[in-house]
Amino acid sequence: MPLDRQAILRCAFLILNESGPESLTLRRLAKGLGVQAPAIYWHFKNKQDLLDEMGTQVLREAIEEASESWTAESWQAWATGYGSGLRRTLLRYREGARIFSGTYLTDTAVYDAMEVSLRILTDAGFSLRDAVAGMSTLYSFTIGFVIEEQAAKPLPNETDPRYDLTARNQRVERQTHPLAYAAGEEMFTNFDSRFQAGLEFIVEGLARKLAALPGA
Repeated sequence: MPLDRQAILRCAFLILNESGPESLTLRRLAKGLGVQAPAIYWHFKNKQDLLDEMGTQVLREAIEEASESWTAESWQAWATGYGSGLRRTLLRYREGARIFSGTYLTDTAVYDAMEVSLRILTDAGFSLRDAVAGMSTLYSFTIGFVIEEQAAKPLPNETDPRYDLTARNQRVERQTHPLAYAAGEEMFTNFDSRFQAGLEFIVEGLARKLAALPGA
C-alpha cells in the first residue's frame, strides 16, 4: 500500500499507546511501517512536525466529540459538552493531553469550531474578551486535569502502580494529616465525578459573570 500521512499517523498512535511518547521515534515508525527512514521524512521533516500533526488529529476528533453540544439549548450545556468531549478524546491516547498541549495546529479548519464556540458565548451575552477567557479556562482546565489523570492512569484500563491508593495511604500519616489521607480516594479514584464538579465550578462562575453584566 502507498505510504501517506494517514498511514504514518495510524502507526504513530499505535506506538504511542503501546510504549509512550519517548518511544515514538521516526526510526521506530519507519520500522513499524516496513520502510526506510527517508520515506518518513518525505511526509514529516522531524518528530516535532509529526507531533504537531498528531495534536491536530486529536483536536479534529475532539471537535467531532463536542459537536453535539453546538446545538445545545443553552451555553451551559455547550460548555459541559465542550469539556467532556475534549477529555474523552484525550483519554484515548497514552499521555494524550501532554502530547496535545503546546502543539502547533496544522489544519485551519479547526477555526470553524472556534467560530461556532465563540458565537454561542457571545450570543448568550458575553463580550468577545469574556468568551475567549471562558473558552480558554474550559480548555486549560480540561488539559491540566487529564495530564494529572493520565499520570495515574496512562490508559483507561491501566494504572501506574506508583499511584496505587493503598501504597499512597501508607505514605500519608493519618493522625497528623487526616484530610490529606482522606482526600486520596477522591483524588485517585473518582476522576469522572471530580471532572464534572470542576466543569460545574467554571460554568457557575461564568454564569455569575454574565448575570453581573449591565442589562443582564
